[in-house]
Amino acid sequence: MKKILPIFLVFFTLQTAIAQTLSPTIVKHSGVNYERLAQIDTILKYYEDKNWLAGDVVIIVKDNQVVYYKGHGYSNLSAKKPMQADAIFRIASQTKAITSLGIMQLFERGQLGLDQNISDFISEFKNPKLIKSFNAADSGFTTTPAKREITFRDLLTHTSGIDYPAIGNDTMQAVYAKNNIPSGLGYFNESLLSKMKALGALPLLHNPGERFTYGLNTDLLGCLIEIISGESLETYCRKHIFEPLGMKDSYFNVPATKASRLATVYTEDKDQKIIEWSPSFRDIDPKYPLIPKSYFSGGAGLSSTAFDYSIFLQMLLNKGSYNGKQILGRRTVELMLSPQLADNLFGDDNFSLGFALTSKKSANLKMLSEGSFAWGGYYGTTYWADPKEKLICLIMTQQNPNSHYDYADKIVNVIYGSLK
Repeated sequence: MKKILPIFLVFFTLQTAIAQTLSPTIVKHSGVNYERLAQIDTILKYYEDKNWLAGDVVIIVKDNQVVYYKGHGYSNLSAKKPMQADAIFRIASQTKAITSLGIMQLFERGQLGLDQNISDFISEFKNPKLIKSFNAADSGFTTTPAKREITFRDLLTHTSGIDYPAIGNDTMQAVYAKNNIPSGLGYFNESLLSKMKALGALPLLHNPGERFTYGLNTDLLGCLIEIISGESLETYCRKHIFEPLGMKDSYFNVPATKASRLATVYTEDKDQKIIEWSPSFRDIDPKYPLIPKSYFSGGAGLSSTAFDYSIFLQMLLNKGSYNGKQILGRRTVELMLSPQLADNLFGDDNFSLGFALTSKKSANLKMLSEGSFAWGGYYGTTYWADPKEKLICLIMTQQNPNSHYDYADKIVNVIYGSLK
């Protein structure tokens, strides 16, 4: 009996690890009405036929198993190249959640505190200042001292007062442009640390903790990971997140061997019809995932697949465990997914340490359950995970802007309407 028990325990442990691991093979789920779910195909075909959408990938995971996983339309419209389910997408701001996870790993190892000043690691952020007045003629400005310093929690919740180049407040856009602060999208032959130090010398839009301002917070967190871990963000993510989870298609630098799987990027013409994104449009060459780089944007730099990202989300639903490995402690995951903002700082919803959170009020107005966590990316990718329904969904496209993005809301309704 003493010899059998260890063998049984090994078998049981192996079976548990296998059960936690997703397979890209679709498995019929008794709790899903597939006739209703098929409406997704109808909706997307309508938008593709209208020339409002080139192609997309949708994946749905329910109770740890893939119940829907399909490419629609074209990866490249002019070449009539069908969109494959394993297409690689520029996930842009979906990078933020992965970088935030890296920070939480360092937090639970005792290498930083959430309410610790980031100036302990980058001195340029010591004694921050607020912008007081601005001269549009030369982008000059005056400042006044901020009430306190920026903490890791401020960066994780986008309440630091740091704004975004290109898409933020007009004044801050001008200040960042004059000082050559990049957005993180595209290719930069720069030093991440030097750019973040330059950012530290610039004023904040408001006092830390005062309100939510979507900005370069997570690029700064990526730089802090590099400083604290002693590894590049690319190496850190690969060693501590991607390889342990088995995420085989997530990269800052997409290998040339996988270039054919990279979906084409689109935008719109004046009639809101899709056209291909040119290499000079908005100064972002869409081939940037294939250009070897060492500037790793923790807020926007990754490319990935719908399946790979679903693995990341499944790990969080599993309280930090996946593939037989504990990526993050159970309680750390609970903290990471807890609301962090005072009422009304993020509209009707809330924000956690890296994600938007569906509030009770919002759950009474839309399909997502209270506590669902979500975000998206600049090129039209979006995701959410619903702990109550044990549900993960990703809708992946490559288009900005998209005047007909209401298809996403329709797909959300179809997915929840198909649950038995």
